[in-house]
Amino acid sequence: MTEEFHRIRRLPPYVFAEVNKAKAAARAAGDDIIDLGMGNPDSAPPAHVVQKLIETVGNPRAHGYSVSRGIPGLRKAMANYYERRFNVSLDPETEVIATLGSKEGLANLSAAITSPGDTILVPNPSYPIHQFGFIIAGASVRSIPATPDEDMLRALDRAVRHSVPKPTALIVNFPSNPTAFVANLDFYKELVAFARRENIWILSDLAYAEIYFNENEPPPSILAVPGAKDVAVEFTSMSKTYSMAGWRMGFAVGNPKLIQALTRIKSYLDYGAFTPIQVASVAALNGPQDYVSEIRAMYKDRRDVLLRGLQTAGWDVPVPAGSMFAWAPIPPAFAEMGSVAFSKLLLKEAGVAVAPGLGFGEYGEGFVRIGLVENTQRLRQATRAIKSFMTRHGAGAGTADLLGAASS
Repeated sequence: MTEEFHRIRRLPPYVFAEVNKAKAAARAAGDDIIDLGMGNPDSAPPAHVVQKLIETVGNPRAHGYSVSRGIPGLRKAMANYYERRFNVSLDPETEVIATLGSKEGLANLSAAITSPGDTILVPNPSYPIHQFGFIIAGASVRSIPATPDEDMLRALDRAVRHSVPKPTALIVNFPSNPTAFVANLDFYKELVAFARRENIWILSDLAYAEIYFNENEPPPSILAVPGAKDVAVEFTSMSKTYSMAGWRMGFAVGNPKLIQALTRIKSYLDYGAFTPIQVASVAALNGPQDYVSEIRAMYKDRRDVLLRGLQTAGWDVPVPAGSMFAWAPIPPAFAEMGSVAFSKLLLKEAGVAVAPGLGFGEYGEGFVRIGLVENTQRLRQATRAIKSFMTRHGAGAGTADLLGAASS
């Protein structure tokens, strides 16, 4: 009775807990903490979507059990979105299911398709549910590179040849959380060809489909590859696109066999999202899309403000092409500390909270994830505090660096 439960034993200590505990203590002491650690949108959803929610809540018939796989109008609205955004045709009856956010869908599909001892291929670093959904289901995870390039493709080939048992599924996530990498359609073609050849499922997480910064190259769906629906299912979410994170509304679309497996699992576990939320989500997907462009522009503006400020502070960070995060290598002067200790020090001395890279997998060590989840004024305040922090530790930008930053 004193031993930990089996599935809990397979979960490591929550890496973010230490930083969260320090953050809570600082706030309790009255400190002003600029929290860039959690990917929690700070904008309100579109006004017409909120109004539709209020309107539907007023209907007495809207408060009973809903439909686990999503009301028909919602599934049709998601299919229409895929048609106009990706030129992908979906059958709302067999190829679309609503989920309680993409995280729930990923976890339940992992449970549906996994047998104890299965081998699953997961990029490292990656969003925790990508690996731990399968670990909870009893699988073993083999890490592969997180970059959408030849390194990942070569690692996939090695994994097939050297894993026992042979891998049964592959997770991909572009634009990526936490790395912000973006994949193109040519890369997806290679993945689909690999999966079809090796009889491996692909689970694609496309939660950040609309948060991208090159207007000429919007992130594609893997389902746009001919034959992809034979092997792939894709998860999307209302959370970031429409700032509806707390509403917990997402979708899985694609391969009918996988959709049916998820539908069957969910039929035992839930009655779907609150009906007014589903109705309001239809309004978001079918209504005017100006909000989506505005949100994208807002995150781009925040990205540019953050990176300019960090550069002035002497912290060089790669420019993210998508997502609402910057994936930042720990400055050399602090590299030996590791990501958890550095995050705690930055919180203590600069009042800025970031997410330690170790929380996203062992190959996330040496990095921190910085969220674009505060307005530009607060981001400038954060980078000024970081600059002072860097200077105190002798790690700030030199005169030449500052002149270069000022002229850029």
